[in-house]
Amino acid sequence: MRAAGLEVDERLGMSADELVEAVRDAAALVIRSATQVTEAVLEAGTDLVVVGRAGIGLDNVDVDAATSRGVMVVNAPQSNVLSAAEHAAALLLAQARNIPQADRDLKAGKWNRSQWEGVELNGKTLGVVGLGRVGVLVAQRLLAFGMQLVAYDPYVSADRARQLGVRLIPDLTDLVREADFVTIHLPKTPETLGLFGAELLAHAKPTLRIVNTARGGIIDETALADALREGRIAGAAIDVFAEEPTTESPLFDLANVVVTPHLGASTAEAQDKAGQTIAEQVVLALRGEFVPYAVNVNASEANATVQPFLPLAERLGRLFTALAGSAVGTLEVSYEGEIGDYDCRVLTLAVLKGVLGGVVDEPVSFVNAPQLAEARGLDVRETTSTSASDFVNLLSLRGVAGDRPVHVAATLFGKRARPRIVGILEHSVDIPPSSHMLVVRNDDTPGMIGKVGTILGDADVNIADMAVGTNAEGASALMVITASTEVPSEAVERVRAVDGVLDAKAIELG
Repeated sequence: MRAAGLEVDERLGMSADELVEAVRDAAALVIRSATQVTEAVLEAGTDLVVVGRAGIGLDNVDVDAATSRGVMVVNAPQSNVLSAAEHAAALLLAQARNIPQADRDLKAGKWNRSQWEGVELNGKTLGVVGLGRVGVLVAQRLLAFGMQLVAYDPYVSADRARQLGVRLIPDLTDLVREADFVTIHLPKTPETLGLFGAELLAHAKPTLRIVNTARGGIIDETALADALREGRIAGAAIDVFAEEPTTESPLFDLANVVVTPHLGASTAEAQDKAGQTIAEQVVLALRGEFVPYAVNVNASEANATVQPFLPLAERLGRLFTALAGSAVGTLEVSYEGEIGDYDCRVLTLAVLKGVLGGVVDEPVSFVNAPQLAEARGLDVRETTSTSASDFVNLLSLRGVAGDRPVHVAATLFGKRARPRIVGILEHSVDIPPSSHMLVVRNDDTPGMIGKVGTILGDADVNIADMAVGTNAEGASALMVITASTEVPSEAVERVRAVDGVLDAKAIELG
C-alpha cells in the first residue's frame, strides 16, 4: 500500500531471520516492542535511513549500532504518558476501595459488603517516588481528591517541587514512614533495582498501600508479598513485574493486591498517538527535515573534531550524576583547548543525556534533554576556551549538590583518542572510564590502598585499574578504581567503615 507518497510493506509475526531479509531494500523500519532491531538487522538494512519505535521504550533497538551507521532512531515519548498516569490513578483507587475483589465476589454469588470496606483518599498522604512526566501527572490528578502530596526525587530542585505543590522529602525511608499511599515512577537502573525491598518496607506504617506502574524489578515481589501477608502494610496495586510476561508471582494469591498485565500504555488513544507520531517522524526523516523525537544524532551532524567526544560526554554526565547523588541547581559545562574552536552544543546535549538518563522515567534524547533539564529546574551553562593548561582538549562538568561541590573532567588521549577521566571532585587522576567503578575519598595516610584492595579481594572483585590523587591542598586523597565486575554493596560498606575513609561510592556507568 502507499501512504504519504511512500510504499508501505506491512508484515506481522516475522522471525529474526525474516526481518533481516525484509530490511535489505527498506529506507525505514517501524516496529513495536516485540521486534528486536539488532546489529545484524542494521547491517542488512544498508538503505535504512530511520528506525521508528511506535512507543517509548528503546530496549529492543541497538541505538549505538544505529548511530554508528548513520541510521536515525525515533520514538514516540509522549504517546502514553497520559494513559500511564491515568492507569496509576485507577489502580490506586481500585486498591483503596477493593473494587476488583468486590466485583469478583459479587459475580461469584457473594454479597460481602463488610469484607471489602475501603478507605478515602481525602486527607491521606500520597508519596510520589519520581517526579518525571508521569509522576507529575499522577500528582496533579490526585491532588483533586484532597490528598497531601510529598515526593522523593533527589534530582528535582526545591523550586520546581514548590511550583508543583509538592513537598520534597530527601530520604526515601522518611517518605515511606509518612505516606499512606506510594506511587512509583522511576526508571529501572542498577540503583533502583530491588529498591523497594524488605529493608525499606520495614519502615512503612501498616496503612501503606503501594502502586507501581513504572518498571518491574523496582519492587522485590517476594519482600512485598511477605509484608502484605504479615499485615505490615495494607495493600498493593501492581502493573509491572520482574519477569514479563508472567502468570506466577507471590503477589497473585493475596486478597489485598490488585494486579494488571502491564496495561499502563494500553489504551486506544495511546496506541493511536504512538502510531500517528511515529509515522510523522519517519516521514520527516525520509524527507531530510528536522525530526523532533530523534533519540540519536547522525554522525555527520557533528564536526569531525567534536564527534569522538560524544560517547565520552555522555559517560561523563553519568559519572557526574552518580557522584552528585542529588539535584544540582546549575550545571557548568566547559570545553577547553582545540575543541573550544568548534560548536560544542551537541556535546552538551550528550552530557545532559548522561546526567538525566538514569534519573527520569523516559528515554532521554538529544532533542528532549533540554526540556527535561528545564522541567527539573536544572540551569545549564556552557563555556568554551581555546586554551587548556595540561591537555590538548578538556571537557569539565561542575555543580553543587546541596552544599557539596561536584566536579568531573575528561579528555581523549593519543592517536587512538582513548577516553581518560582526568579529574574527579577537584582531584587530579588519570584512569579510563569503566562500567564498574569505585570512588573513595580518604585521608592521605599510609596503608589506605592496601586496606581497600584487601576488602575488594575478599569480595572477589578484580581491580582492572587504579588511580590516586590529592587535592590542591593535599589534605585528603582520592582513589578511583575500575573493576571487571560490579562492586557489591557489602564491600562498599566495609570500605566506608575503614578508619580514615571519608566516603566511598560504587558507580555503574554502563
